[in-house]
Amino acid sequence: MTMKNPLTREVLILNQNYEPLSVTEVKKAFVISYLGKAQVIETYSGVQLNTVSKSYPVPSVVRLKNYVRISRRTISPTRKNILKRDGYRCQYCGTKSGPMTVDHVISRTMRGRDTWENLVCACVKCNTRKGNRSLKEAGFELIRAPRKPQFFYLIHNIVSIPDPNWRPYLFLDPL
Repeated sequence: MTMKNPLTREVLILNQNYEPLSVTEVKKAFVISYLGKAQVIETYSGVQLNTVSKSYPVPSVVRLKNYVRISRRTISPTRKNILKRDGYRCQYCGTKSGPMTVDHVISRTMRGRDTWENLVCACVKCNTRKGNRSLKEAGFELIRAPRKPQFFYLIHNIVSIPDPNWRPYLFLDPL
C-alpha cells in the first residue's frame, strides 16, 4: 500500500471570520500555524508530520488569526476553468466523449473576446464545423448560455475537496 506524502496534501485557508480564502499546501499551512499566524481547525486523520523530536498532526483546515482584507474575487476564464464550468460537455451537441476544446461563440475574427460569456466547451468535431462563423451561419445553438461563475462556484465545482472536513466551511453541509 502506497502512502501519499503528507506534504503534498491540500489545506483550506479560512479568514479570521471563517470565510474561505484559498487552498495551499501542507508545508505553508504548517509554517503559518507554527509561527502563530493561523490556528489549525481540522486535521487529516491518521497522518502525522514527524520531526526528530516530535510529531504534529497534518492540517486540513486552518484559520488566520488576523483578518485579511481581500479585493473583489475574480476567476480567470482559463481553458481548464471553461471545461470544468461546462462539465466537459460540448455546448453545441452535448457529447462528453472525445477530446474537448474551447470555442469562441463570437470568433476572434469577428472581434470576439476571451471572456466567460464568449467561451464554451466544444468537441473537436463541432469546433471544426463551426469554424470562425457565427452560430447562426453555422446553424448551431448553444445548449446553455455561457456565463461568468461566482467565486464560490470555483470552490464548489472546480477545486477538489480532498477532505470531508472542508464541507461545512464551504457551505456544502448544513450547520
